[in-house]
This record gives sequence, C-alpha cells and structure tokens, in this order.
Amino acid sequence: MGADMWGYSESAGHVPGTRLIGFSVEATDGAIGKVDKHTEDVGRSYLVVDTGPWIFGRRVLLPAGLVSRVDTENETIRLSCSRDDVKESPDFESGQHQDDGNFIKLTEHYYSNRHM
Repeated sequence: MGADMWGYSESAGHVPGTRLIGFSVEATDGAIGKVDKHTEDVGRSYLVVDTGPWIFGRRVLLPAGLVSRVDTENETIRLSCSRDDVKESPDFESGQHQDDGNFIKLTEHYYSNRHM
C-alpha cells in the first residue's frame, strides 16, 4: 500500500467535503460497520468505523487508502480489504490513539504487510 495509504485514491470517487459519518462500510467479503468519524487531513486521511455487534464495542481506524469506492447515493463505502483484515487490525480507542505517532506507525505496518 505504501505512501498513498493515508489518501483516497482517485478511482475511489471520494469528493472532498462529503460528510461520510453514518455511511455503511463493507469489506470485500461483507459488512463491518458504520463510519463514526472521518478526516480529510492531507497525508493522514482515515475513517473510524464502529463495528457494532460484529466485533462488539470495537472501533477501528482505517487509512483512506483502503477505500476502493465511495457510493454517496447508497451511503456505502467499500474497502479493498477483508473482514479478517479489519478484525485483526491494531486496537483503536477513540481519542486515545488517533494522533499517537506509534499507533499510526503500527497501523501503517499492519496494512502495508497484510497478505492479500
């Protein structure tokens, strides 16, 4: 995934300024939850997804580079990773890690080295 991990790809159809909170999020093999927060920070755009009952009480931070498609009409975001990739991702606690450099490096390492 590399250096572009923290930015939306041009082919994803993301329009800057679009409010994504509440959009459903789907991995390549099924739904994972809904967007709780998102950023469009240059060089570090990401989604925070509440996994709801799928992984009870867990939120995950997903680099924007994982977004393969933003469907504003159906309020759905499709990812280029599997449910297992998300399930095994580093633990994220809202407010605690989103600006933590070590957590960002851990997330980069995890998604850069996953086997697709």
